[in-house]
Amino acid sequence: MVDYLPEDSPSTTAMDTMNEEFDGAIANTRVMMRDISIQEALAFKKELEATDGVSEVTWLDDAIDMKTPIEMADTDTVESYYKDGNALFSFHIEEGKEVETTEAIYQLIGEDNAMSGEALDTATSQKMTGTETMYAAALLIPIIILILILSTRSWAEPVFFLTAIGVSVLINLGTNIFIGEISFITQSVAPILQLAVSLDYAIFLLHSFSDYRKQTETPEEAMKMAMKRSFPAIAASASTTFFGFIALTFMDFEIGADLGLNLVKGIVLSFISVMVFLPALTLMFYHWIDKTQHKQLLPSIRNVGKTLLKFRIPALIILFILIVPAFLGQSQTNFMYGIGDQPDDTRAGSDATAIEDVFEKHTPMVLLVPKGDIAKEENLVQELKGISQVKSTVSYVDAVSPAIPPEYLEESATEQFFSENYSRIIVNSTVDKEGEATFAFIDLLRSLTADYYGDNYHLLGESVTLYDMKNVVEKDNTVVNLLTVITIAIVLLVTFRSISFPVVLLITIQSAVWINLSIPYFTNTTLVYVGYLIISTVQLAATVDYAILLTEAYKENRKEMPALKAVKKTIDEKIFSIGVSASILSSVGFILWMTSSNQVVSSIGLLLGRGALLAFIMVVLVLPALLIVLDRIIKKTTWKPNFYKGK
Repeated sequence: MVDYLPEDSPSTTAMDTMNEEFDGAIANTRVMMRDISIQEALAFKKELEATDGVSEVTWLDDAIDMKTPIEMADTDTVESYYKDGNALFSFHIEEGKEVETTEAIYQLIGEDNAMSGEALDTATSQKMTGTETMYAAALLIPIIILILILSTRSWAEPVFFLTAIGVSVLINLGTNIFIGEISFITQSVAPILQLAVSLDYAIFLLHSFSDYRKQTETPEEAMKMAMKRSFPAIAASASTTFFGFIALTFMDFEIGADLGLNLVKGIVLSFISVMVFLPALTLMFYHWIDKTQHKQLLPSIRNVGKTLLKFRIPALIILFILIVPAFLGQSQTNFMYGIGDQPDDTRAGSDATAIEDVFEKHTPMVLLVPKGDIAKEENLVQELKGISQVKSTVSYVDAVSPAIPPEYLEESATEQFFSENYSRIIVNSTVDKEGEATFAFIDLLRSLTADYYGDNYHLLGESVTLYDMKNVVEKDNTVVNLLTVITIAIVLLVTFRSISFPVVLLITIQSAVWINLSIPYFTNTTLVYVGYLIISTVQLAATVDYAILLTEAYKENRKEMPALKAVKKTIDEKIFSIGVSASILSSVGFILWMTSSNQVVSSIGLLLGRGALLAFIMVVLVLPALLIVLDRIIKKTTWKPNFYKGK
């Protein structure tokens, strides 16, 4: 996730500076060895250092002079590394080697000892991404096939739908090679999301084809008419989704661009596949559809429009009651900015708990301060040790002595503490990786260091990166949401040639988004911010299709009958199609939520699944009510509406 921060963010600049100044890197992994003596621990340290991909192994011998009995050393310092016969080693695993290195370390330490850390989290996520994506697909595809079988009258039609979109998903995945690399979040979410969002296009086209075959002599003529009739609806649906995903690419936090570019590419490929490949495929094999006809498996729901319209006034009242608390609640949720902790039922999760039980929480940060003034550095280190959240520090003044000038010692004794321009101080804290208390602690560290060195210092570490991430994505939220709403509003404006229709549609879907995102606040649940940011765009872009489909049909029906009758007829005609789309998107979300061990992917899934259901409810209950109540305004603010003038 660090790779996706802007290059000018403080933690990125600090990381670059340390990489330039020091050969070693900041520790990103810890290993706890149980029931081990001092001498055995020193021997194990050498084995760990010899492991491929491991560097900068830090233990007690780096913090104190081991020639002195440890009973005479500072107790807090000793117990940061060695406690009750347990030894805790901190070290760095090279980027790109997380998987093979952590597996080698597991072989080295066996089942009885424990490992945790940022590099292990990365390795776990990388290993799980492929298997979990396949597992999610294995669950999802049968569910989608079942939904499609229940909603069609041919056993072959679902195969046509999935083939057309499946081809575009595979091409999208294949063309990622030209990008070079993508995030594991994108790999987990994008293929399944593309399938769910764009399956509607294939359904629109084949349903129109089926209708026109009853009216025309040849399948070719039916397909021409189906393409002409369904093109505006497919183009409008694809455009809203396209521009919604484009908005993600404007995020400073580049995970948005990574996912947004992938989804935009997917939508374009799906649109081309449906308008070019699917018609050709259908005309070649349409006799399969004819030969595999079956009775409608789901019973027809008659007069559903009449039933639902009985709730139009309560639906509007509930909307007006909920919309303000939902808007306020979704902006007050407690957020998590990293990928969260590993589940307790995994080895990584249980190991992390085991290490914390013995050595408490351990969140290291690194300070780089100007080299040369040992007295000033000693004063800073003493002040740092006076902070309650600081368990220990590792610096030249700790490990050697402020009384001994560094130039009197060999370079091997000082190289981990001094570079050409900087002195390095490792601060071992007991704060969580992130949270308000952690971010306040970072502010305190920066303020304290600034008192000595002004702006001429750098602070880095996983928590500092998350602090910067928080500042970046909070700015992104406003930009992305504004761009999404504006671009979708323009598409709706062009599609309906109306000022009021876009407003009505956006109120309907945006209300569903706000209600969805406010639920974590009212249930006091922490929400992964990346998931929140992505879903606030994706839900709006993906589910506005339901509103477009219903409103497009209403607009045509309204030319032939009064508003109330037009809405009833429209609901009767379109609720089934909207229900199919919503059930597929909701299934995608809930399966991602259930199958992913990564909290970012899991939270995106839960929000997406719940959001699709809420959008469906809003479109079939609230949107019809708004169309009836605002009928006169819509008529006056729509270009050439040609609405029915009778009563």
